[in-house]
Amino acid sequence: MRTTIFSTPLITPLLRFLAILILRLIGWTSIGSKVSVPKYVLIGAPHTSNWDFPLMILVVLELRLQLFWMGKHTLFSFPFSGIMKWLGGIPINRTKSQNAVNDIVGQFKSNENFVVLVPPEGTRLKVKEWKTGFYHIANNAGVPILMGYVNAEKKEAGFANFFYPTGDLETDMKEIRSFYAQKKGLTAENS
Repeated sequence: MRTTIFSTPLITPLLRFLAILILRLIGWTSIGSKVSVPKYVLIGAPHTSNWDFPLMILVVLELRLQLFWMGKHTLFSFPFSGIMKWLGGIPINRTKSQNAVNDIVGQFKSNENFVVLVPPEGTRLKVKEWKTGFYHIANNAGVPILMGYVNAEKKEAGFANFFYPTGDLETDMKEIRSFYAQKKGLTAENS
């Protein structure tokens, strides 16, 4: 796997210190503890603002996670492609059918350690239904889903529990969504 902001020798510890300092200065708390599971899908919701991205970087640095995240391909245009990939990004072109689920499942199968963060809404706008790609990735790869969240009301972000997909998409999605029912994003009206 490639080196990212979360795994760059010498730079990552310095950035981790800065992330902790910035989070304290802005009054946010990171929630979570060391994760010993080597492979999982981390979902991050609610995703309601462009500010979710820098907040995610800060929280992930503080919690010492090493992960990749899926983002729309337009974020990876020149001249930002290199920096976005170093930040852990995997470009996804949502205008084409490109087997993104199968590609990510392949990454899980070919790596001993692999974590991918997916915003299940697929957009910062308010949505009624989440996209199910994250679920299919976890289910097909045989890995759990870690419930990552933002709760702007409490100024906290991090992760809670693992959810193990059963293969019953409808029932599992109801249970996953119930965890997020009381979480408010940075733009509350989009939560």
